[in-house]
Amino acid sequence: MNSELNVRLFRAVNDLGIEYSFLNPVFVFLAEYMVYVLLIAVILFWFTRTNRNRIMIISAGISFILAEVLGKLAGKIHSNQQPFAELENVNKLIEKTVGNSFPSDHTILFFAFCFTFFLFNKRFKYIWLILAFLVAISRMWVGVHYPFDVTAGAIIAIISAFICYQIVPRSVAIKKLLGFYENCEQKIVPRKDQSNNF
Repeated sequence: MNSELNVRLFRAVNDLGIEYSFLNPVFVFLAEYMVYVLLIAVILFWFTRTNRNRIMIISAGISFILAEVLGKLAGKIHSNQQPFAELENVNKLIEKTVGNSFPSDHTILFFAFCFTFFLFNKRFKYIWLILAFLVAISRMWVGVHYPFDVTAGAIIAIISAFICYQIVPRSVAIKKLLGFYENCEQKIVPRKDQSNNF
C-alpha cells in the first residue's frame, strides 16, 4: 500500500493533465516516444566515431544494465502496482499492463544515459538532465507511475552512472574491446581522422 504522501504527490501531478489537457499530447510523447529520440542520439554519438563518445555510450549502456539489476532487486524488497490499478479516477493517458511499477524502468533508462552524458560534459549537458526529469514527470502525468517509483529509478540510475563513469573510461578491457571493434570497422568503412568533439 502506498503512503499518503506518495498518493498526494501523484495526484498533484496527474491532475494537471485534467486541468491543462492541452499539454497531454506533449507528455504522452515524452512518456511513450521520447525513448526513440534517445535511441537516435545514442546512434549519432556512436557513429561520430570518436573514442570519447564511444566510451561514453559504453559507460551509459553498462550503467543502464547495472541500474536495471539494482532496480529489480529493489522491486523484490518493495512493490506496488501502477496508480491506475490501485487508485480511482486516475487520468490514464497510455496503455500499460498491470504489474510492479517500482522502480520506474523508463526513469532508469533516461537517467542512466542522460546523467552519463552530463558527466561526460557533452554539449547541452543540462538539457539532457532536464529531458530525464521531464520523462520522469511524464510517467506520473500519464498515470502509470508514482513519485516514489520515478524517484527511486532516478537515484539508482544516477548512482550507477557515476560508478560506471569512474570505472569504464579507465578499464583496460573495455579499451581493448573497443579497439578491436574499431579495427574491424576501419577495414569495412575507412575513416579520416576526426576531432573528439560532438
